[in-house]
Amino acid sequence: MASFERIVTHPTAAMVAKEVIDQHIVNPESIKQVILNLLNAPTALSTAPGPIDRTTSWNLSQDTFDELHDASPHAPPSSIEDALPIVYLPAGKPLVGCKWVYKIKTRSDGFVEHYKARLVAKGFTQAYGIDYEETFAPVAHLTSVRSLIAIAAAKGWKLFQMNMKNAFLNGDLVEDVYMQPPPGLEHPPNKVCQLKRALYGLKQAPQAWFAKFSTTINEFGFTSSPHDTTLFIRKTNYGMVTSSDDGYILSQTKYASDLISKAGLTDSKIASTPLEPNVQLTFMDGSPLVDPTCYRQLVGSLIYLIITQPNIAYVVHVISQFMATPRSIHYAAIVRIIHYIKSTIFHGLHFSTHSSLELRAYTDVDWTRDSDDRKSTIGYYLFLSDSLISWCSKKQTVPSCSNTEAEYLVPGDATSKLLNLHWLQEDTGIPQPPATNLYCNNQRAM
Repeated sequence: MASFERIVTHPTAAMVAKEVIDQHIVNPESIKQVILNLLNAPTALSTAPGPIDRTTSWNLSQDTFDELHDASPHAPPSSIEDALPIVYLPAGKPLVGCKWVYKIKTRSDGFVEHYKARLVAKGFTQAYGIDYEETFAPVAHLTSVRSLIAIAAAKGWKLFQMNMKNAFLNGDLVEDVYMQPPPGLEHPPNKVCQLKRALYGLKQAPQAWFAKFSTTINEFGFTSSPHDTTLFIRKTNYGMVTSSDDGYILSQTKYASDLISKAGLTDSKIASTPLEPNVQLTFMDGSPLVDPTCYRQLVGSLIYLIITQPNIAYVVHVISQFMATPRSIHYAAIVRIIHYIKSTIFHGLHFSTHSSLELRAYTDVDWTRDSDDRKSTIGYYLFLSDSLISWCSKKQTVPSCSNTEAEYLVPGDATSKLLNLHWLQEDTGIPQPPATNLYCNNQRAM
C-alpha cells in the first residue's frame, strides 16, 4: 500500500500513468471500449433464478457464497449507445461534467500490476431536487463486524469475503441525470449523455448502490437486521468447520508497517508504553508546527489503526484534540506512539473458539483529566465472552462536579451500547441472559 500511495501522489508518476493509459484510449473506439468495460464489470448480483429454501443454521456457507457468485448477471450493454444514450439536453435540466481519473495499481511488493482509467462524474455540480434527492447510505459498524467474527470463531464457521468490482456502477438511477460526453468520445454536436446507471462521483451513487444490493440480496432469502441495516442474515442448513483450533486473529500488521515507514521511523527504537506516565498535554505546550499536514495525516492513520489495536485508543483520543493547532510536543507524542506500535506490530484481536458468547462490559473514568476544560475522560470495553468487540475513549460533554457524578454517567453510555449489542446477538441467533454484567470500580456510583 505504501508503494501505491507514493506512485499515485507523485506528480511525475501520475503524468506517466496518464500518458501510458492515453496510448490505449487515444481513439474514439478505444474510449467506447473503456466505457463498456466499466459498465460490464463482473457482478455477483442478479435476480435469484428460483426460490431458495430457508433452513435452520445461521452460517453463510461456501455453497451460498458460490450461489451468489455464480448467479447470472443482468444483460450488459452491448454498445456505447445502450450504456450512455446520446440525447438532446431538455430545457431547464442541469448538466453534470465528467473526467478521466488515472491510477497505477501496484502489488504489495511495489511492482506495477496494471494501469487504470476510471470515468468519474463531477457530482459537485448537481442540484438538490433536480438531479438528485436521497444521498444517505448506511455504513457497516465495525462492532457488528467484530461481533460476527467472534460468533463465527465460537461456532466453528468459516468466513468468506466477496469483493464487488466497480460496485457503484451497479446502482440504478431514478432521477434524470444528464452528463457531458466523456473527453475524447466522438458525439453529435449539442448532444449529451443520459445516465441510466450510477457513476462514481454522483451524489446519489452510494445510496443507489445500497438500494440495488439490499433489493437483490433480499431476493436470495436474506433479511436485514432491524438493529443494523447493513447486516443481512439468512438461515441455511450448510455447516462449515473452521480449520483453526484457536479461532480468528484480526490484525493490521501490514498497515502498521506502512505507517511506520510513512512516518520515517524505521530505526530500531521502541517504547514500552504509548505515552509517558503522568503526562498531561495542553494546547500551549511546545512551539507551533510550521506545517501541520504531516501531524494530521499521522493522526488519521492512527485512528484507523485503532480498529485492531484498542491499546492506543486513549492516547490517540488525546492527540486528536490538537488537530487544529498542533505543537512540537504533540508531535513528539505521536513519535512515541509509533515507537510503541513497533513493539506491538504483530498484536491484534483474538476471537477464541472456546467462548460462551455472553456479553459483559467494563467502565472507568478519569475525572477532570483535561486541565484546559476540566472535562472528564470516559472509557469502556465490551466483551463477547473473552472476545473484545467494542470500546470507547472520549470526553464527557460537560464537566462533572464530582468523581461520583462522572463515574455514574459512564455506565449509562456503556448500557446504551450493550442494549444494541444485546438485540444484535438475538438477531444472529445468539440468545443472551436477561441481565448483562457491567463492572464499575466506583461503589458510590452503584
